[in-house]
Amino acid sequence: MKILVVGGGGREHALCWKIRQSPHVRELYSAPGNGGIAEIAHCVPLSAGDVEGICRFAVEQAIDLTVVGPELPLTLGLVDALERRGLLAFGPNAAGARLEGSKAFTKRLLEECGVATASFGVFSEVEPARDFVRRIGDGGGRVVVKADGLAAGKGVSICSSAAEAFDAIEQSLRERAFGDAGSSVVIEEFLEGEEASFLALTDGETVIPLESSQDHKRIFDGDRGPNTGGMGAYSPAPVVTPEVHDRVLSTVIAPVVARLRARGIRYQGVLYAGLMIHDGVPRVLEFNARFGDPECQALIVRLESDLIETMMAVAERKLAGHRLRWDPRPSVCVVLAAEGYPGEISKGDEIHGLEALRQWTDGVVFHAGTAKSDDGVATAGGRVLGVSALGDTLSHAIANAYGAVDKIRWRGMQYRRDIGARALGRS
Repeated sequence: MKILVVGGGGREHALCWKIRQSPHVRELYSAPGNGGIAEIAHCVPLSAGDVEGICRFAVEQAIDLTVVGPELPLTLGLVDALERRGLLAFGPNAAGARLEGSKAFTKRLLEECGVATASFGVFSEVEPARDFVRRIGDGGGRVVVKADGLAAGKGVSICSSAAEAFDAIEQSLRERAFGDAGSSVVIEEFLEGEEASFLALTDGETVIPLESSQDHKRIFDGDRGPNTGGMGAYSPAPVVTPEVHDRVLSTVIAPVVARLRARGIRYQGVLYAGLMIHDGVPRVLEFNARFGDPECQALIVRLESDLIETMMAVAERKLAGHRLRWDPRPSVCVVLAAEGYPGEISKGDEIHGLEALRQWTDGVVFHAGTAKSDDGVATAGGRVLGVSALGDTLSHAIANAYGAVDKIRWRGMQYRRDIGARALGRS
C-alpha cells in the first residue's frame, strides 16, 4: 500500500513512525513532513492546507489511503475533495470537522444530545458578551472565553476575574487577536475538576475507544502561564476510572456520533472529547476532530496493533469487529519548545544530542518543529520535539523521558518539568 500522511508536526511523526511498522505499507509519504519524518518517509513540499495540491499528488501517485493529521485541512474539506476523486481518506469530512472548527456548533449539538457541558453564550459584539460575563461569572467573574474558530489551541482564556474576561473579549472581538477565528466568542461557566482527553475511533457507527490520556496545556510548571498547543501528556490518566470511561463512551461519544448520523453526517476518523471530571462526573469542554498533539505521541508508543489496518477499516466503514491491543506500561511525552513559545519564537537554532538517542530503547523522540540543516537538525517551529517514553510504572516512564530530555539541548530550549505529576499525586 501507498500511504500519505498530511501534516508536519509531532503528531504526524508519531503516526508515520507507527504506520511505517506495518507490513502492508510499501511506500510512505508526508506533506509537508519535518526533519524527523524525512528519515522514514518521502516528504512532499505541499502545505497541509493545500487541498488541491494534495489531491493532485494523491491521484498522480495512486495513494491507497490519505491520513489527515491537523484540523485545518479537515475543516477545509480535504477528505471531501479526496473522496470526490474516488480516494480513501482517514478523517472526517468538512461537515463532521465542524465539531472542532466551530465551538458554537459543538455546544449546540451537545445541548441537542443532552450531553453534560458548561452553560454558555455565543457573541459577536462586545457589550452583550460583557453583560453575559456579569451574569454567569459566579460572583467573581470566573469564566472561560474561547474564540469560536480554529486558533491553534491558543484562543482560549481561562479568566479568574471579570476584568480578565473583558480583556479577552476585547482581544478577540475588537483587536482580532485570532483573526476570523475570533470574530465570535463562546463564553462558558468555569468548571472545577481535572481535565482528561478521551479519544475514540469511529466509522460513523462502530466506536472503538483508545486508552485515556491527559494533556498539559499551560506553558509553565504548575499549570501557570498562557495556553499552548500542549506541553506534554501521559497515558493512562488515572482520573478516567473504568466507571468514568464507560460513562463517557455511553453518554458522550455514542450520542454525538448518533446525532451527527441523524443529521446526515457519517463521522469517521478520530473523535476527541476534552473532558473536565469532578467527583467522577465528566463534562465536555470541547471536541477535536483528530488525534491530540501531544496525546498522540503518548498513545502511539503504547499501541501494539497494526494502525494502518484499523485506519483502513475506518475509511472503508468496516470497523465492526476490530479490536486494539495496548502495551500495559504507562507512557509520558515531554514537549521541548523553542525560546519565546507560545509567543514570538526563535528559529534556526542547532539541536544537539539527538544522535545519542538513536538507539534509545525506552522510547522515541518525535520531531515537530524541526528542519534539516547543514550541520544536522535545527529548530523550525514553536513546539520542536516530543520525547516519549515507556516505563514499568508511571514514575519510571517519567524518569525515562526526562533522562532523554537531559541529553538534548539548543539555545533557549524550554520545557515543563512536572509532566505526569498530577497522576503521581493520585497514586
